[in-house]
Amino acid sequence: MVEKKQKDEKAEKSLDQDKPIYELAQPIKELEMKIKELKDLAIKGDVNVSGEIKKVEGKIEKLSRDSYAKLSTWQRIQLAREKGRPYASDYIEKLMQDFIELRGDRFYADDAAVVCGMAKFEGRTVAVIGQQKGRDTKENLQRNFAMMHPEGYRKALRVMRLADKFNKPILIFVDTPGAYPGVGAEQRGQAEAIAVNIREMFNLRCPIIVTVISEGGSGGALGVGVGDAIIMLENAYYSVISPEGCAAILWRTAEKAPQAAEALKLSAPDLKRLGICDEIIPEVPGGVQRDLDFTAGKLRLALKKWLNKLGAMDEQELSQWRYDKYRRMGVVAGDERETVSVAGNGPGRKKGRKKSV
Repeated sequence: MVEKKQKDEKAEKSLDQDKPIYELAQPIKELEMKIKELKDLAIKGDVNVSGEIKKVEGKIEKLSRDSYAKLSTWQRIQLAREKGRPYASDYIEKLMQDFIELRGDRFYADDAAVVCGMAKFEGRTVAVIGQQKGRDTKENLQRNFAMMHPEGYRKALRVMRLADKFNKPILIFVDTPGAYPGVGAEQRGQAEAIAVNIREMFNLRCPIIVTVISEGGSGGALGVGVGDAIIMLENAYYSVISPEGCAAILWRTAEKAPQAAEALKLSAPDLKRLGICDEIIPEVPGGVQRDLDFTAGKLRLALKKWLNKLGAMDEQELSQWRYDKYRRMGVVAGDERETVSVAGNGPGRKKGRKKSV
């Protein structure tokens, strides 16, 4: 009997993890509509329905907790892509003061897919870079669905160099399905722009904190994703390729995207275990769109902590920290490689090899 019960529970859990995220959310939305109806009734009929509302709110809380307790990787990706999820501009508005946007790459054009500028965070001046999606079709077309062009990466680098010049920390919010793959972008040097950003970010002398707020798609994210600390929201993902793209290559069909998502290990918990993500910011059941204040508050504390930690390092210590962080990535079980020192005297350095810069 015990074995049968365990099998039934396992099957039920597996079934829940196969459900599209909108199916999990539907019963909760129906209860929320009921609360709205009760409030309207209270206003129109001048009756006290606070007791009923409290009961329904309790049901919503329990249902949310149970439904979102064990999400599959694919369900987390669906949450990360869900319409209504807060964007970079929402976090800038919640966390920053006196934000001044800087536009243009001083070479070709301004790219609306990325928002850059200077702001105040907890009393200190910081540079802010955020990949920005649109809230409707018109704005998404203007923002190019947060898929940056080469001029977007060059604009971001211009602001990062400005921050480096005055020794100001850089806060980056990553949220993109990938870099724009259009012909024009390729003609203007898309790959070169991303590569230059990655190289230059390694050489910056100021602290860089990267927060993946939703989607972190391939080189499009990595072009602004080299950080001394990588923070991820609980339901965000960060990957070299989208699950659909991976499935199309391996299985010749995007229908295998859920299997690809599991294999890619791209969720925040997976990347924390692999040492790529440094900290996970919790979201309420159902995603950050249900309570931005909660997640923004947690993110504020995390950013403040990392700014204090990284800001206490001098240039040499920060450079060593950044080098070692990325040198450790990719180590798997049985890999005997040791961290190589920037100074050239690390235990893993082979004789005759040039020093890294």
